[in-house]
Order: sequence, then C-alpha cells, then structure tokens
Amino acid sequence: MSDVYQSILALRAIRSYRDESLSSDDLGAILEAGRWTGSSKNRQDWSFVAVTDPDRIQELAEHGDYTQPVRDSAATVVLVKEPGGNMFDIGRAAQNMMLAANAVGVASCPVTFQRDKGVAALLGIPEGRVARYGIALGYPTEDARPARRGGRKRSTDVVKVDVY
Repeated sequence: MSDVYQSILALRAIRSYRDESLSSDDLGAILEAGRWTGSSKNRQDWSFVAVTDPDRIQELAEHGDYTQPVRDSAATVVLVKEPGGNMFDIGRAAQNMMLAANAVGVASCPVTFQRDKGVAALLGIPEGRVARYGIALGYPTEDARPARRGGRKRSTDVVKVDVY
C-alpha cells in the first residue's frame, strides 16, 4: 500500500500540544490543503479563519462544550460555510487540512462549536454564514497519544455492496 493510504488509515485526533506557535509555513500548508479541497460543482463555498492570538483562542473555546483542544492549541482553524455551501464540503476540507497537518508534523483535533452564533460574533463573520466546526492545531507533546477510538467496527457491519 502507498504511504498516502497508510497515512489516511493512521490519522488520529491528538489533543496534547506543546506551548509553541505554529510556523507560518506549516499553518500556510495546512490552509492551502483546505483551499485545494474538491467541492460540489467546484463552488468552494467556504472560508477559513485561522485563529492564532492566544487570548482569542481562549474566547473561541467558550463557544463549544468539549473545546479543551482549542484552549491548548497553538492555532485553531474555523471552517465557515458560506451561503450556498454545504456541510459535506466543510467536512472534506477539514479532513484534508487534518491530513496535511499530519504530513507536516502538526497534530490536529476536530471540534464542534455548539454556539456558532457566538463564534460568528467573535470573529466578525457576516450574517448568513455558519461557523460550527473547527480544527485545533499544535505541535504534539512528546507523550501525546491519539484519542481513544475503541477499535473499528467490522467491515461487514459497515460496508454493503449493491444493497443494504
């Protein structure tokens, strides 16, 4: 199997980051991977807000219920669904950014902002857009461990061919 395939299978959410800023090259590479993600009808109805200011990161974390990874992150990317966009494409962009982060040695963890209107107000996102999801980013600590997955369901439980 190819290195890319193995990287996809090995990707895990990491929630333990060093107290170190992301390099602009690493953050730029991650955002560029999001920008190049395929989208429905190539509409690219998204935008990405990279939050790097430590105080703003702490404020951002207040808008979700399970946002400790955001609090601990060096940067959090907020994925904004623009008018006409869809959450499927937002998910595609998020996964590409997480894979890119892993490729450049940056750990990542997806997060949900249950109070997305507060995120929009904090970041100055115009009305009509949705900022419900983000990706916490940081260089992993030496003892960083992936989030527990509890194994995977059997292939026969989730994969169907031709009929359900």
